[in-house]
Amino acid sequence: MVEITHIAGLAPYAETLAAMEARVAAIAAGDAPEAVWLLEHPPLYTAGTSAKAADLTDPDRFPVFQTGRGGQYTYHGPGQRVAYVMLDLNRRTPDVRCFVRAMENWVIAALAEFNVTGEIRQGRVGVWVARPDKPRQADGTLAEDKIAAIGVKLRKWVSFHGLSINVEPDLGHFSGIVPCGIRDHGVTSLVDLGLPVTLADVDAALLATFPRFFPDGGLEPNGGAACPV
Repeated sequence: MVEITHIAGLAPYAETLAAMEARVAAIAAGDAPEAVWLLEHPPLYTAGTSAKAADLTDPDRFPVFQTGRGGQYTYHGPGQRVAYVMLDLNRRTPDVRCFVRAMENWVIAALAEFNVTGEIRQGRVGVWVARPDKPRQADGTLAEDKIAAIGVKLRKWVSFHGLSINVEPDLGHFSGIVPCGIRDHGVTSLVDLGLPVTLADVDAALLATFPRFFPDGGLEPNGGAACPV
């Protein structure tokens, strides 16, 4: 069974990261079940392994944490649902691309519960929504905003870090970074899209759709379908 935990309040980043790394080690050793933690952080920026210094445009605004996940700079803060996903891919499908694709599809399915069409884009990590209500881009294509970020790391084929979905964060807080290194697109949230959605609503959607992409018990390595994991 995958253990689901809601962490109340604003979880301090450094302490949460240390606890997550300890849990990953325990999962790898066979001493703890797989886990998903649902939480919020206080306002902060995190730098992934591909982060560029120039993309931190306001370094004194919020605390900045270096982290081992993939990706570039991202923001975490109140009103944003963070899901840390600790799954043992040794007993599922040990395939990084498959796992990231499953994470993306999980977010897209959760957003669909609110009739929001989330999409992925080649060369752009995360999940995006088209904004026909905004002016078109210079090339005539629809404007698009990022609604969810994904950044993962694997250690001994156990995953950690995970995803964040913008429910009702202060979108102005993203202005201190170039989110994920992408300058020509914006960020949005479910509430910014005009939906009266709460964190509890998003949690329900995430939990309802999770088994579609991460079946309990997993798959034997290289056995069965390559995805979901």
